[in-house]
Amino acid sequence: ERGARCCADGVTPSLSLAEAQQVSDDLHMLGHPVRLLILDVLAQYAGKVCVCDLEAAVPVKQPTVSHHLRLLREAGLVDAERHGPWMYYFIRHEALEALRTRITRMLTLFEG
Repeated sequence: ERGARCCADGVTPSLSLAEAQQVSDDLHMLGHPVRLLILDVLAQYAGKVCVCDLEAAVPVKQPTVSHHLRLLREAGLVDAERHGPWMYYFIRHEALEALRTRITRMLTLFEG
């Protein structure tokens, strides 16, 4: 019953601090519109996308695109392969699925 508990024993979170930090990092990574646009383009073009194509698709210049690609790569969500002088980017689907699972699990805990 609401309002019936105060300073009760046994009040603990169901997430560990490490789990909460991971989900917080996940949400932070997804919390920028340019990164979401980049992921959207990469998802639409299931093959590989050149950085020049990404620059043309989002409303920022190449240095900013490169910055967000670096963050996505460091998070493990995106990877790249070099073909000649060009880098081609693609989504790492197993990492994206793991991120989806973590966020879904956390949101499910809040349904209670």
